[in-house]
Amino acid sequence: MGGARPGVGGSEMSAISPLLTGLCDDAALFPPGNAALESAVPAHFAHEDSEHADLVGPFVFPETRLAELPPVLADRGDRTLPLSLTVPGGTDSVPQALEKVRAIDGVRLVALEIAVPIDQSVPDLFAALREISSAAPGVDIYVEVPRDGRRSDILAALPAAGYRAKFRTGGVVADAYPDEAELAAAIEIAVSRNVPFKATAGLHHAVRNTDPETGFEQHGFLNLMLATHLAGTGAGTDAVAAALADRDGARLADTLGALPAEAVAALRDRFRSYGTCSIGDPLTDLTALGLVPDLESSAVDEGTHA
Repeated sequence: MGGARPGVGGSEMSAISPLLTGLCDDAALFPPGNAALESAVPAHFAHEDSEHADLVGPFVFPETRLAELPPVLADRGDRTLPLSLTVPGGTDSVPQALEKVRAIDGVRLVALEIAVPIDQSVPDLFAALREISSAAPGVDIYVEVPRDGRRSDILAALPAAGYRAKFRTGGVVADAYPDEAELAAAIEIAVSRNVPFKATAGLHHAVRNTDPETGFEQHGFLNLMLATHLAGTGAGTDAVAAALADRDGARLADTLGALPAEAVAALRDRFRSYGTCSIGDPLTDLTALGLVPDLESSAVDEGTHA
């Protein structure tokens, strides 16, 4: 299944279809890849110059490491590194992070991914987010929605304020992976309330799988895409959960590849992107499933494996 599927291709100038454009945020620095910064930044620029460039989103970067960036960018030439800045410390850490970013030549802040501390109330969260959005106009703000009793209230308040959701779909321990029912419920709430979202962690392959080393049940990013589409059609929780559990990659690819343009646009308006520590892994999966044509530059990678 190495060729592109009929109707999947985007413009004649791009090998990446609208279904996949900007889908993969470059999280090379994060586990389990843990790429060295000195190699990850040049690798990101190489992705931007490749035939698969349209697949790649911004460079995901932890605010705790901002001091390390200037030396790495010294030889960038006239290039600018688009940053999606993760802020694990929550809203209190954002003002100082913004000051640090503004002092770095050669970066462009495109998004903030803000965690919610366990002791922060929903009203306090949104009061802080209003100040942050005023201080960072034009920057997409993602709120890492916690898996606790605040989830529903946070998701309900996000769209009116113009913010987006970030869902964790895995991690380094089994408990970090929400099961199909939990993730299906989160997707349905986000879709029903018109909350755009991204996903992060644990999405190491296109299709649902069991990790052979850890035994963890891992979600597939194509599963999330189909689940999001089905939620948008009102298919119901059982159908959404079933899509998350499906291990038939050919079926997932065929279904998504056959979606009409308006359905693809609606899907990607909802599911914006996901973070991957290896751009090469999703590219390999998508090529094998026929959603991306074989590309000579597909071998370009940051030297990590998700």
